[in-house]
Amino acid sequence: MTITAGMVKELREKTGVGMMKCKQALQEVNGDVGAAEKLLRKQGEAAAAKKADRATGEGIVSSYIHTGGKIGVLIEVNCETDFAARSDDFQELVRDLAMHVAAAAPRFVKRDEVTEADLEEEREIARDQALRAGKPEAIVDKIVDGKMEKFYAQHCLLEQPFVKDPDKTIGELMHEAVGRIGENMHVKRFTRYVLGEDN
Repeated sequence: MTITAGMVKELREKTGVGMMKCKQALQEVNGDVGAAEKLLRKQGEAAAAKKADRATGEGIVSSYIHTGGKIGVLIEVNCETDFAARSDDFQELVRDLAMHVAAAAPRFVKRDEVTEADLEEEREIARDQALRAGKPEAIVDKIVDGKMEKFYAQHCLLEQPFVKDPDKTIGELMHEAVGRIGENMHVKRFTRYVLGEDN
């Protein structure tokens, strides 16, 4: 199948990956744009996994103030080099992450930051709800496990659906960026301020 410039452009717009990689991916899957997008995502995740142990001593702290000045976010995202930190691609990623935090209000960056007290409280609530709904004791634990997965997806930044593209999580967005930029990177911390709220 002939790979047209239009197909390459469409894939590039969807993934942010370079033209040559897009063309190669399209050739590999006989021009199927959806399959090529999946392939590039997998390659990005593989590249991210290889880079995951590399030190991230550079990066930027960025801010986002939502229209009207009622919500503000400070976020620190780390990468390996100052060169990458100054790139437009990295800075756009950090702006997107700050805007996402303003909109989606995550409480934690990742699962292992959730305190045991929070987990215990959520499990107790989920168990109580299941028993009150008359669910058999035998399946209550499965229901609680399912509710805990939803809790992580709702409150952990890396597991939340990206507000600008809900088909991918923030974790997947980060993996794609690692594949494009070629460096390990991670969100170190964030703070979300809401006017009139006590933190």
